[in-house]
Amino acid sequence: MSFSLVPKYSFRSLTDVSPEFLDRLGIKFLMLDLDNTIAGYSENILSDAVSLWAAEIKSNGIVLYIVSNSIRKKRVRAFAESLGIGVIMGARKPSPRGLLRAMAAAGHKANDSALVGDQVFTDTLAANRAGVVSIIVEPRRMTNPFLALRYAIETPFRAACRKRGMEVLN
Repeated sequence: MSFSLVPKYSFRSLTDVSPEFLDRLGIKFLMLDLDNTIAGYSENILSDAVSLWAAEIKSNGIVLYIVSNSIRKKRVRAFAESLGIGVIMGARKPSPRGLLRAMAAAGHKANDSALVGDQVFTDTLAANRAGVVSIIVEPRRMTNPFLALRYAIETPFRAACRKRGMEVLN
């Protein structure tokens, strides 16, 4: 269990995380942040690109699960239902408890699990503390100055991630 703010892998977007990449790492359980990872904060409908990506990931035997800090039950459940996957709401990341609950519910352990998220101070830290592979993606949409500032502060930690996802496959 590490307190590191440096993500293990970095991708431009969620849909760039391929089944081949996950297979190479031995990932069988992929937890997903919702806001600005699966969809922008103000989006209420799953994009076709994310829907197709999720179908491909699942067809390769990888279990998906949303682990979100959001408590907007209707919205979070709608995304989980449209993807046909489980969900933990109010996860309180950077605490690892939500991730540990998701792994227990799905019957997976840290050694075959990963979390994809857009924020270093919540998602990456929670993943590293839970002992799962941390994957950072660029935020889907910049909606306010506070978030822009937060992402700017995260820049050194994102830059310290030397393992860009696509490089691992080459």
